This record gives sequence, C-alpha cells and structure tokens, in this order.
Amino acid sequence: MTRQGQIVCSWALGLGVVCLGCGGGGGAVGTGGSPGAGGALPPTGTGGVIVPAGTGGVIVPAGTGGVIVPPGTGGAVVPPGTGGAPGTGGALPPTGTGGAIVPPGTGGAPGTGGGLPPTGTGGGAGSGVSPTLGGCRIFPPDNPWNLDISGYPLHPDSATYIANMSPGTAFHPDWGTMSDHYGIPFGSGTGAAPQPITWTASWGASESDPLPCPTGTNKFCYPIPLDANLIEGGPNADTDADRHVLYIDTAGAPDNCTLYELYNAQNPTGGSGWTAANGAIFHLGSNDLRKDGYTSADAAGLPILPGLVRFDETINAGEIKHAIRFTVSRTSQGFIHPATHAAGNSNTSLPPMGLRLRLKASFDSSKFSGPTLVILTAMKKYGLILADNGSNWYITGESNEGWEPYMDGLLSGLRQLHGSDFEAVDTGPVLTD
Repeated sequence: MTRQGQIVCSWALGLGVVCLGCGGGGGAVGTGGSPGAGGALPPTGTGGVIVPAGTGGVIVPAGTGGVIVPPGTGGAVVPPGTGGAPGTGGALPPTGTGGAIVPPGTGGAPGTGGGLPPTGTGGGAGSGVSPTLGGCRIFPPDNPWNLDISGYPLHPDSATYIANMSPGTAFHPDWGTMSDHYGIPFGSGTGAAPQPITWTASWGASESDPLPCPTGTNKFCYPIPLDANLIEGGPNADTDADRHVLYIDTAGAPDNCTLYELYNAQNPTGGSGWTAANGAIFHLGSNDLRKDGYTSADAAGLPILPGLVRFDETINAGEIKHAIRFTVSRTSQGFIHPATHAAGNSNTSLPPMGLRLRLKASFDSSKFSGPTLVILTAMKKYGLILADNGSNWYITGESNEGWEPYMDGLLSGLRQLHGSDFEAVDTGPVLTD
C-alpha cells in the first residue's frame, strides 16, 4: 500500500474468524488466523433448505451449501447432500434473511462506504442488493459497492487507463488458507470495551474518525478487542507491514452495524489500547462517504471488507453480490467516489483510486466453471474497484482453510484473465485532494 510516499505490503489474521487476501502484496507473512476459523460444517444429508414457494422454483446449483435464496426470487430447492466442502462450509443464515451462508463466529463483513454514483455522470441505474455477513447487511442496496454496473457507459478514458495498467499481466487471487497465512482477517461481535488508540502517523489524528473514550480526554476509542490475532499477518508480521485490523460491531444488526478498520496496527500490550497509523469507521446502514482527502485502512479511503472475495459467497452460495477490491502498482493523484483519497502522481494517464472496471461482456466465460466462474460472473455484473497501490491485477480475498481444494483451480483459471480483458466504466468525475 502506498501512503504519503511509502509503499508497504499488508498481511492479516483472523480472530477465530476469517482471513482475507493482502492488498496486492503477495503471500502473507506472519502467523495467520486461528485454526478452524473457516466456519462450521453445514448439516450433512439434510437435503438442503426449501425456500418458501415463489414464482419460479429455480434449482440452486450443486455445491452451494444449502443457501437460502432471497424471498421473491422464485422458491428454490437445494440439491440433497450438497452441504459444502468438508471442514469448511458454514452455518445456514437465520431463517428469512435470504443471505449467504456465514461461517459461525466470523462476522466479517463486506462493508463498503460510499454514496451513489454522482448524478448526471451517465452511470446507468443498476439494481443492487445488500450482501450480508455475521447477521449484518453490508450497506444499503443502492451503495456503489452493491450496484450492477454491467449497463454503465464506457469511461471516455478507458483505453488510456487500461494501457497504463500493465494490460498483459495475468490476474492473481490474493488469498489462500489460514495455515499458509495468506489473506486478511476480520472479526465481529458486540459489547467489546472501547479501547484508546495512539496514532503513529502524522495524518493519524487528522484523518481518522473520532469516537471519544467514555472517560478522559482521548478522542479516539474503538470497541475492538485487544487481540493481536486480529492483525493482518498476525502478531509476528513485520511492524512496517500494513497490519490491517477489521472488526464489525454487530450491535444494531441487521441494518445498523458498524465497521472499524485500522491501518498498521501493532500488537496491543498491557491493556493500554491499540497503536496504529490511522483508523476509519463505516456505518453499514449509510451511504455516507469519508471526507474528501481522507485516507483509511486502504489508500483510497475505502473500507476493505466490502470488496473481499469470501469463501461463504464464492463456494457455499455460488454468487458474489458486490464489487471486488483490486490493486495496481501505479495510480494518479486523483480519486472517483466512493474513494476519497489519492496516493499516486500527477500523470493523469494513470488510473485514479476508485476507478470501476468490469470484465468485458465479450469475454468468453463458457470454458470456466465452479468458483472461477462465480468470480468472473461478479466481475461482469459488479466489477472491480481500485482500492490501493500494490501488485498489478491482484484481487483480494479472505483466508480460509476451506479454500484448500479450490486454490489450484482458482489460480489456473484466474491466470487466464489479463488486464486487457477489462474496461473502465463511468461512475463520476475524477477529483483531487
């Protein structure tokens, strides 16, 4: 990640939860997440879940893990005995939620943070849904992360941007198993004590969201448990790595959960709170953006969780309902909402933070199957959002032991994609700090 002229890599770990892929820096260095975080095995031999009859009686593809189809889509019957991959899977969501399977205790959320595409920019009105995680809806359906952009007009500078984004480079899935310590972790819960935060970066206090401590004068107290295993890369990660901490407070579920994210968080010691470079708070029931010019745990000022490729949705549900986070090595000193911060240079031929890409409709997906096809389908419908400086064409996902039998196929499948297979869409003007 580039911040104030520095480039560092991010690694992460899970709080008995899930880990997600590094922001383009490659394999995580550290201890990884706690074993067994991938979620409980769905009941075997149950025959799946029958959704209340709708209009179509659609059959959910095998291997979805018994996913409840959102009400009103045409009652679906899950094939018997699918149940998900052994030892991974995930528990069924609460009845009537219509959400994807969520591994018990993970609670991580694909939070987003951003308003609607600016009016008058030619960004077509795509319908959206709210992804769910840990019982929390991740932003309203009309949030930019959740919108279908398959019909949006081409950005007038699409060809220029793509030409300056290493278009011949193959895609890389930046995630893996927890035992390989490859991915970004996230935790969830409620009732955690507010912890004072000491900022180590010059922009920490000025660009972080305040939340006053219950007592004293500290203006920054986030209710994130003091657990070093929440840190991306774990307690042993390099101190100058990204070391993200992502945590959802589920109070107010399902519509008003809160996502807290820290950048470059260090191991908490002696119960004295957290030390980090900066922090951001995202209210998941709102489309409000951060202030223009403000960074976050991501260089673009975006939340990280919303754009992660998660096991529960890719493997269990068989559908990703949001845009995917990705990185490139060079960006311009500009941003497009919902991004609010730039971390590049004055070359306007380079892509700005927040640039939205989609896989071209002409790309032949018929030779792909399984989780690779799930990801390609999401890339055509919801696209990608440029969130950070890092390795070219790295897309980020969670660390989960359940990925083990799928990673070889994902690596070989996604490496058939190249930057030239994508185009930029128009979601608003390029802004500067």
